[in-house]
Amino acid sequence: MIKVTVLNNDIEQRAQDERMFSKLAKQSMPSQTLEQAQKDSVAPWDDLVWQNHHVVVYRDRYPVTRGHLLFVPKENTPSSISEAMTAALWEGNSMVNAGECEGFNIGFNSGRVAGQTVMYPHIHLIPRRTGDCADPTGGVRGVIFGQQNYKAAGYQQP
Repeated sequence: MIKVTVLNNDIEQRAQDERMFSKLAKQSMPSQTLEQAQKDSVAPWDDLVWQNHHVVVYRDRYPVTRGHLLFVPKENTPSSISEAMTAALWEGNSMVNAGECEGFNIGFNSGRVAGQTVMYPHIHLIPRRTGDCADPTGGVRGVIFGQQNYKAAGYQQP
C-alpha cells in the first residue's frame, strides 16, 4: 500500500514537472512538437537518418566531426528529451562498438546564451577520434574559451 502511494506521488510530481516545463518551454521554444516546429520553420533539419515513436535523428548540416548527429524529440517535453538523450547515448556506444569512432561527446544547448541557434530541443552526438583536436582534455568544458583544459595554466575558477 505504501509503495503504491509513493508511486502515485512520483507520477503526480512528474505530471506537475511536465506542466511546469511546458509553460517555461513555451516562453523560449514556442513549438511544442517537432511537426509544429517544422511548420513554423524553426526546425531546419532534413537529412533524416532514422526515427522511432519518440525521436527523429538527422545528420548535422554543419558537422563538428564525421558522423555528427542530432537527436530531436518529437515532443518538447522532459520525457521526450530524455528519450532523445538515451537514444544518443545508445547510438554513440553502438558507433564505438562498431569501430566508427573511439569515443563521443553528447551536448544539449538550452537558450541563446548557451549557444542554441535552433530554438527547438535537440541533442548533439559528436563522434571523437584520436587526433581530431590538439588536446581533448576537458571535453565539453571547451564551450567556454580557455576553460576546457582545467590542467592548463590559463584555466581560472569562475
